[in-house]
Amino acid sequence: MQGQDERSEKAKMLAGELYDPLDHELVVGRERARDLCQALNATREAEQEERRRILRELFGSGGDTVWMQPPFFCDYGSNIELGERVFFNFNCVVLDVCSVRIGSFTFFGPGVQIYTPLHPMNAELRRQQEFGKPVEIGSDVWVGGGALIMPGVQIGSRTVIGAGSVVTRSIPDGVFAAGNPCRVIREITE
Repeated sequence: MQGQDERSEKAKMLAGELYDPLDHELVVGRERARDLCQALNATREAEQEERRRILRELFGSGGDTVWMQPPFFCDYGSNIELGERVFFNFNCVVLDVCSVRIGSFTFFGPGVQIYTPLHPMNAELRRQQEFGKPVEIGSDVWVGGGALIMPGVQIGSRTVIGAGSVVTRSIPDGVFAAGNPCRVIREITE
């Protein structure tokens, strides 16, 4: 069996390589995250301690300080690393087949979606495998409601992304960017 890749499907997934999403370990990981999201989304405002417990268990890091307005949905949760006091407004979705790193004091408006998964163009291959690219977002970023952040994108610190934008390419530090596709409109000057 020389030349056969013996790494786990999870290792391939996290490396951004083609992997089998129906692998048992990955299915169990998604079920864990979906159960935690369902529990989180069922909490009431007065149940802040229970929310905090769930968020600590869900996220790879940052669950101890994240501000969260449920509902929230993700694929694994464990691949999401948050800095201090990240804020997610209602109805955010993070598909984290690859790492999603978000810096401190970054805010997401309602309905923001962050995607790391990609699918092969070849239809036959697409039936069996997928791959992904990580997303990295700096500190002090504000992403307006309804924005979509696509696989492989990096957004620099202190940047503002306009509501409804589709971010298909990386955006530098300290700018206002908006549109579909999202593009830099101007530098942010104080």
